[in-house]
Amino acid sequence: MIHDNELLDLLSELPRGAFMGAVFRATGMSVDPTAASVNGGRWSPRPDKDWDVPTLYTSLKREGALAELCSFLADFTPVPKGRLIKVTRLDLALHEAVRLEPGDLSRLGVDMAQYGRRDYARTQLIGAALAFLGVDGLIAPSARWGCDNVMVFQNNHDTINNIVVGPDESLDWRAWAEANGFLPKTP
Repeated sequence: MIHDNELLDLLSELPRGAFMGAVFRATGMSVDPTAASVNGGRWSPRPDKDWDVPTLYTSLKREGALAELCSFLADFTPVPKGRLIKVTRLDLALHEAVRLEPGDLSRLGVDMAQYGRRDYARTQLIGAALAFLGVDGLIAPSARWGCDNVMVFQNNHDTINNIVVGPDESLDWRAWAEANGFLPKTP
């Protein structure tokens, strides 16, 4: 994959640092909470012959993780029925992470007025370039909740030695989505 040299230069100038702390992941009940997404997302393009950026999506807040999953499910047509999901606490260590603030995202060509939409073209280029530069994580604002999300670039991260799976809780995704404005309340 050939990356945009100007983007690589801008990302190379950003400070990198370690991160250690608790993060949260919302998943289906049978999903391994440490399994990276391999189907693409905000910070990782869909895999093909040029792209391979498996990314573990987590949030610094429990509600941030729930907001991401519930927003995704709420966009399905038809909207899935209520079912149990789980939220898992993960203790995570990143050795070399980049933190992007809203101003950084704007400088990198992300339209912050459209950040909450599912148009991921620019953010996927940024994530793929960061993974190419060898960082093992990215901390960036959540588009769905007032917190930061933490993304782990699996190809650059020693998941086995740097993630400890903590407790999880189960809840009905639809009830949480209705209570938090991601779906209209059912009568």
